[in-house]
Amino acid sequence: MTTPLLGLRTVIYPVADLVGAKAWFTGLLGFGPYFDEPFYVGFEASGYELGLLPDADPSDGALVYWGVDDVEAAVADAVAQGATVHTAASEVGDGIVTATVTSPQGAIVGFIFNPHFGGS
Repeated sequence: MTTPLLGLRTVIYPVADLVGAKAWFTGLLGFGPYFDEPFYVGFEASGYELGLLPDADPSDGALVYWGVDDVEAAVADAVAQGATVHTAASEVGDGIVTATVTSPQGAIVGFIFNPHFGGS
């Protein structure tokens, strides 16, 4: 792969009950979300993003995103290795770009460019 993975950045959980999931994760983490909208709820957990997404497909399970400098290049590299595009690269707000691919073995692999990520 010519686009190196920079480390784990984000996990997003598909949720049918956003209000209930937000309350549950608030209790589990001991603090509330930093971003709270009907289309997405985000928690900053030890420098990483824990997201709740009501429009995601629950059959996909939790979506894990690897940090990259170029999401489209990472998708192209993965496709060249036999993956298929699951969700095309798109800017999701505030300069953040995400995409997912499905590996030949059926795993969903996410890539994210987040210019605001402060971790290593």
